[in-house]
Amino acid sequence: MITSVPTLETERLTLRGWRLSDFDGYAALMANERAKFVGGPIVREDAWRKMAAIAGHWMLRGYGTFAIETRSDRKFCGYCGPWFPFGFPEPEIGWALTSVAEGSGYATEAARASLVHAFGTLGWITAVSFIVEENKSSIRVAERLGAQLDGTTIIRGKVCQVWRHPAPSRPSQPLH
Repeated sequence: MITSVPTLETERLTLRGWRLSDFDGYAALMANERAKFVGGPIVREDAWRKMAAIAGHWMLRGYGTFAIETRSDRKFCGYCGPWFPFGFPEPEIGWALTSVAEGSGYATEAARASLVHAFGTLGWITAVSFIVEENKSSIRVAERLGAQLDGTTIIRGKVCQVWRHPAPSRPSQPLH
């Protein structure tokens, strides 16, 4: 059983365990129309349940998605990390950002650190990201990470592209 969530740091971000203080930012992220790519948009009560499930994933699997905050002002700006809930065909690296953080390169930076963690610390031998074809910004992130399109699958009733990530030989950016 996991007793603490590790903290990963990149040049601009801290990836850490979830806090109650993240809820307002997470609920706003999940209420946004762009959340349609990650199970939304949803109301606050459902956002609470999803956030609790994300936090609980750490207890059940020993890993999970991290809350992301900017190092400069310590504000919640999204989530990213390894994820393998019931019903998924294989482990995923997933990400979503708040609307103010989109376009900043944070998703790529956080996903790169998450991949290093998944392949290194967790010992994963493969990692994918499941992305619906309409989510062009996430496809661009996957491409920047070096992922290759590897077919399609069905996730929660939706056809998703499978973007397979290469194992990092070493961190592209130093983890502080």
